[in-house]
Amino acid sequence: MDKFNAAYPICKMSYQVNFMLKKLLQISTTKWYWLGLLFLGLSLEAAGLFYQYVLDYMPCVLCIHIRIWVLGIISVSLLALTVYRYWTGLLTMQLLMTGLSAGLLERCYQLLGTERGFLSGGCSMESGLPVWFALDEWLPSVFKVWEPCGYTPELLFAVTMAEVLIVLSIMLLIVSVVVMLNLVINRLN
Repeated sequence: MDKFNAAYPICKMSYQVNFMLKKLLQISTTKWYWLGLLFLGLSLEAAGLFYQYVLDYMPCVLCIHIRIWVLGIISVSLLALTVYRYWTGLLTMQLLMTGLSAGLLERCYQLLGTERGFLSGGCSMESGLPVWFALDEWLPSVFKVWEPCGYTPELLFAVTMAEVLIVLSIMLLIVSVVVMLNLVINRLN
């Protein structure tokens, strides 16, 4: 009886994790998953533009890079809304989302490291974009670098934008990887 009582919390936790994974897989194969990611991306872009144009916090090169990764998430979400019904389309979009999430996490880590001082040298006044992808020239109101890196604005409770972005990007990467693995494992079963 003692062995059963000791194993019960583990079994219960295993059941809950399995239930959450099934729910996540179920949601990820619907348009609502991709609409949620689209809403997240649009919200992040809107927040960046609000801080730039209303609160007068001009973006640095890392902020612009983050905006570009978020634009990729928006684009993939829009494309996924047309192909989510097909397994190969769904898997392709999820692979792209995982790659975009990893890229976003790397830029957010650079931004946090620059803000906190444990990384240096990742910032300049040039966007570093190639001529064939010169978003800073095509749409300077959104993608032009205005100031050097160093800090991000405080949001609520003395939490900075870089701290919020790193948490969001970690969560997005975890969800993307779990959904992708879940898709593949379910397909193999």
